[in-house]
Amino acid sequence: MELTYRPATELARMIRDGEIGSEALLDAMLDRIERRNPGLNAVVHLDADRARERAKEADAALSRGESWGPLHGLPMTIKETYEIEGMPTTAGAPELKDHRSTINAVAAQRLIDAGAIIVGKTNVPLYAGDLQSYNEIYGTTNNPWDTERTPGGSSGGAAAALAAGLTPLEYGSDIGGSIRTPASFCGVCGHKPSFGIVPARGHVPGPPGSLTAADIGVMGPLARSVDDLELALDVTAGPDRDDAVGWNLALPGPRHRSLEDFRVAAWLDDQTCPVDRRAVALLQSAVAAVRDAGARVDDGARPEGVTLQAAHEVYYDLLTAAMGAGLPRKVFDGMVETASQADPADGSYGVRFARGATQRHAAWLHTHERRLHMRRAWAAFFEHYDVLLCPVTNSLSFRHDHSSPIYERSLEINGRTTPYMDIVVWAGLTGVVYLPVTVVPVGRTDDGLPVGVQIVGPYLEDRTCLAFARHLEQLLGGFTPPPGY
Repeated sequence: MELTYRPATELARMIRDGEIGSEALLDAMLDRIERRNPGLNAVVHLDADRARERAKEADAALSRGESWGPLHGLPMTIKETYEIEGMPTTAGAPELKDHRSTINAVAAQRLIDAGAIIVGKTNVPLYAGDLQSYNEIYGTTNNPWDTERTPGGSSGGAAAALAAGLTPLEYGSDIGGSIRTPASFCGVCGHKPSFGIVPARGHVPGPPGSLTAADIGVMGPLARSVDDLELALDVTAGPDRDDAVGWNLALPGPRHRSLEDFRVAAWLDDQTCPVDRRAVALLQSAVAAVRDAGARVDDGARPEGVTLQAAHEVYYDLLTAAMGAGLPRKVFDGMVETASQADPADGSYGVRFARGATQRHAAWLHTHERRLHMRRAWAAFFEHYDVLLCPVTNSLSFRHDHSSPIYERSLEINGRTTPYMDIVVWAGLTGVVYLPVTVVPVGRTDDGLPVGVQIVGPYLEDRTCLAFARHLEQLLGGFTPPPGY
């Protein structure tokens, strides 16, 4: 196995044990990026000189018996939307192309404080607002499994870089599947933490310098193994500075250690948003493997009163409200006009976005109340089940489509034309109610496209998701490199 494909946990151990130096690992990583990134455009900014200085410092510190933390000397990349002092942070927006960060985002600083070396940044869509990764500043990122296809978004550059062995660890963000969908499309692992446990300060959007954390949105790791996900979560989760005065985060351990002790629910398809039958077949095989390994599986269990349709209605109204708050004034004013002039019966995604982005606060509170009742239903559900397995999205990785407007795009699912924005339906089911989700690969289709599964757990029980994901990783083999990489 090429050095840069080794797990982050193993590479960190190798540095600690003196088997390899941080600078030597950085050289291997930079060489790999030079050779492999041009065909992918996953890594869009490098700061090799500062990374080398830091790597030399890491090696010198270790020789003196000093340790910076569990990621001591580990080079890695990070999603472009995280503020990193001295680097551009544009979120792919032309109006931010000259913005250079003067701070580190909280999550990034915690990685650095644990010893990580941020080498560069990976690509995103405009304002991290698409399930593809392309923008006017940096161009288009390709999927290493098929460069004619998208790696997903908005953490698409992160997932593509991991799959191609350009970085051992990444950190992304997720409000509409932006960690989960790229993980699935690129055959890597991702963890969407419980809402609020990793501070969002220093993430763009909102605008640089903003302190408001968007509803639903979370910060979380991507990696090639579950162990790496948990390591990254451990060093980044915890209250922000202001909250740390009065409380600490103490995530409970996993509910079970043995796979056969898990109570598993499976929700693999739904007529509200039918899933590509090739993905469903792989998900069914994964569930069968879990059942054969001794776990108890219920294919019909659902939270009482929660349907995919109702969840999507609540999710989309709250998602658009969260995203609308960060829109430029001119765009927001256009949304007001669109919402006011639209036919009341118009339920198209574009009109729904305009209505949601410009809704009255009273309307938001009403929808939020519906969300709270759904959260109660999920909490009751997890009294009887430990995890839920469900699709990441309805689609496999698809061919690049940069047509505009986004709401007029479509995808072919099982021979039927479906709205492009249906991509977020399965992500919203769990995101809107703040639940933790781990994604791991479950296999590849006959034409070689990866598929992942959402492993959903109870709120704040992230370690239960990760523990089950580790079992599934062992059962099914986990990450494998794309052909030719």
